[in-house]
Amino acid sequence: MNVENVVIIGSGPAGLTAAIYAARAALNPLMFEGFSAGGLIPGGQLMFTTDVENYPGFPQGVLGPTMMKAFREQAARFGTRFVTEDVREVDFTKRPFRIASDEHTAQARAVIIATGASANWLGLPNEKRLADSGGGVSACAVCDGALPAFRNQDLAVVGGGDSAVEEGSYLTKFARKVYLIHRRDQLRASKAMQERFFKLTEQGKMQPVWDSLVLDVLGDQAVTGLRVKNVKSGAVSDLAVRGVFMAIGHTPNSHIVRDFVACDEKGYIKLPQPGRTHTSVPGVFAAGDVADHVYRQAVTAAGSGCMAALDCERWLAEQE
Repeated sequence: MNVENVVIIGSGPAGLTAAIYAARAALNPLMFEGFSAGGLIPGGQLMFTTDVENYPGFPQGVLGPTMMKAFREQAARFGTRFVTEDVREVDFTKRPFRIASDEHTAQARAVIIATGASANWLGLPNEKRLADSGGGVSACAVCDGALPAFRNQDLAVVGGGDSAVEEGSYLTKFARKVYLIHRRDQLRASKAMQERFFKLTEQGKMQPVWDSLVLDVLGDQAVTGLRVKNVKSGAVSDLAVRGVFMAIGHTPNSHIVRDFVACDEKGYIKLPQPGRTHTSVPGVFAAGDVADHVYRQAVTAAGSGCMAALDCERWLAEQE
């Protein structure tokens, strides 16, 4: 079996940017672009995104799948080879490293992990349908909150942690009012974030909906409201909103590598050296949302993919 210089696992902005840089550095990268792992498809989360308006270079915006198609074509142009299968197992205990899908097994001198993270959802049928169609359900306020459909509208955020307050705070720049729906009667957010939330409620920009669960997302072509249930009284009511943003966390797609590289308690891959993409295993690098629980943006993922490819190229040069 031929030993690859570098195998890239994942094909979102991080993985494809890493592939572009690695290919242009004559590393002849092999990419396992995935098939359906973690509910994602080749191209990552942006394949389920309609308008992308915050990625530099697209002043009129661009459809997520269109942008990822361009990323892939650029990587292929420089010689990246693709395996459209999910990686099932890896072995980083000895070199060369081993990466295997159902039908293909590869050996590699270096590996870049760019498997991303999947947003957590409530699991409601209408929620997924309206998210996929761009009908007003999202898991990223920074990505979608400024869209024209949400401006000067009543919106809702589901969650009670730092992310929920941060998402809601961001949405107040565009929305008429933001409801924060939480199943408890107090926030799980940090003290600083709670202070921000209550300041915004005093200004009338945010309003809590305590002790409540979302039973359904209402609307056929677009969100018209939410059906919520008070967990204490059992009362069910409808809340009129034009959009709903899920802020109940993300799950990093790191399960196949957790036995080999150090991860934090939530499963995000640890990067021991600040500003670098090296993992706890020499020769294994991580880029994008699988190692980023803070920003989770396409542009930061792409930047870290560039970093991973450069770190990988330099590491290989040192080894050889």
